[in-house]
Amino acid sequence: MARGKAIAHWLAALALLLAIAAGCGSASSPEVGPGPDGTPDPALVAGRSVYIDRCSSCHDGDGSGTGNGPRLNRGRLVEAYPDLADAAAVVAEGRDRMPAFGGLLSAGEIDAVLRYINEVL
Repeated sequence: MARGKAIAHWLAALALLLAIAAGCGSASSPEVGPGPDGTPDPALVAGRSVYIDRCSSCHDGDGSGTGNGPRLNRGRLVEAYPDLADAAAVVAEGRDRMPAFGGLLSAGEIDAVLRYINEVL
């Protein structure tokens, strides 16, 4: 019985490590460049952090997309959602395979990540 519990714990730890590794996008997320005042826009920096933590595992670090999430970079998000309020609703409420993040992210964080996607990716 003890050996079975040890194997179960080992398998659970392995599954957790694999889930963490799968959550890392294969491409790095671009840094936010300096603005006119010479410093990066704080909202874009916050948006990058949200993107890395919540989006890159499915949309890749550079927004090029994966098998789990579509491409968002190079203006793709604006093409799909010319009104960013519609994109914010998808992030908050989810749609199809996109999970809802409204309970995890504030409206400000959602706005920041959408700005990061549109202005940096």
